[in-house]
Amino acid sequence: MNYLKDLEKICKINSFTQNKKGVDRVGEQMIEWLEEIGFKTEVHERASIGNHLLFLSPKVEGKKILLLGHNDTVFPEEKFEEYREDKDFVYGAGVCDMKGGNIVALEALKEIYKKNKKIENIDFLLVSDEESGSDDSKFLTLKIAKNYDYCFVFEAGGEHLEVVTGRKGVGTFTIYIEGKASHAGTSYTKGVNANLEASYKLIELTKLTNLDIGTTVNVGIINGGIGANTISPSCELKVEIRYKRNSERDRLLKALEEITNKSFVEGTKSKLDGLIQRDVMEENQKQIELISKLEDITEEKILREQRGGVSDANLVASCGVVTLDGFGPFGDGDHTINERALKSSFIQRIEMMSKILEYHQEKKEL
Repeated sequence: MNYLKDLEKICKINSFTQNKKGVDRVGEQMIEWLEEIGFKTEVHERASIGNHLLFLSPKVEGKKILLLGHNDTVFPEEKFEEYREDKDFVYGAGVCDMKGGNIVALEALKEIYKKNKKIENIDFLLVSDEESGSDDSKFLTLKIAKNYDYCFVFEAGGEHLEVVTGRKGVGTFTIYIEGKASHAGTSYTKGVNANLEASYKLIELTKLTNLDIGTTVNVGIINGGIGANTISPSCELKVEIRYKRNSERDRLLKALEEITNKSFVEGTKSKLDGLIQRDVMEENQKQIELISKLEDITEEKILREQRGGVSDANLVASCGVVTLDGFGPFGDGDHTINERALKSSFIQRIEMMSKILEYHQEKKEL
């Protein structure tokens, strides 16, 4: 299990998204390992976050594969930088989300390089800002996605080693409400209460939630008013939407506009700002057909699941690329100091991906 030593090496480097130096150190190590097996590195330099790295192999006729991961993690320096092992698990920042997944991809690539002495039609993208929403890297990901037929993403596998065929879409919005200030004691009726308007909008926004079909609308932050003795002149609502269907995205976007533009309190004015950060990744027949083919290749049953959380798989899938996620090891506790990954799942995932990529190298298709 020499790959666990490699995992330890990069997990001990703090790569909090805003720690450019640390993220780039992880990237430099990945460059060293991947260039040893024939990849050429395309560095997309960034000033305030880590550089995005696209590792390129020679291209020939046949289907093209994109492997996708990220180098950043969620803990600032000195918050969670340890790495340890016991009989069954490894522990540390990124062991499952997703430095562990990057190691799975790396080991599989090493395996096919040993056998073939070359790698063709497979590229590997490692971005530096996934944990903060991929606000910068998503433009690169969307730009290159059209070059590929398949994408495998190395976020953590499921508890029973499921791969991921669906992820919710997510959008974050702010509703800005303008009222009119007045003294709450002497001029109560002269004011226009923005906070009161926000309360009506909060109720209407919450009504948009439909748990039966996986739609949630959450007003996570309310910020308004200047004092208990003043009618509130302004208020802001921070709203997140999540959905499993494109039709739900459209319904929510329309409703957000309608709720924003409607004044429940006479005299208030509101405006909406925000965007869809990652669109929905809907399970589709092409994924099911690919999984069936992968089962033939690997000679094992591949379970699948859908998740409420998002990843960069959403981005690639939105471009029509056949995308499967969850090819990293199984783990839990991610984004906490209890993050861990199951050792045995590394073995399964590396063997599985090695078989898949070896078949592709021989046939140039899946």
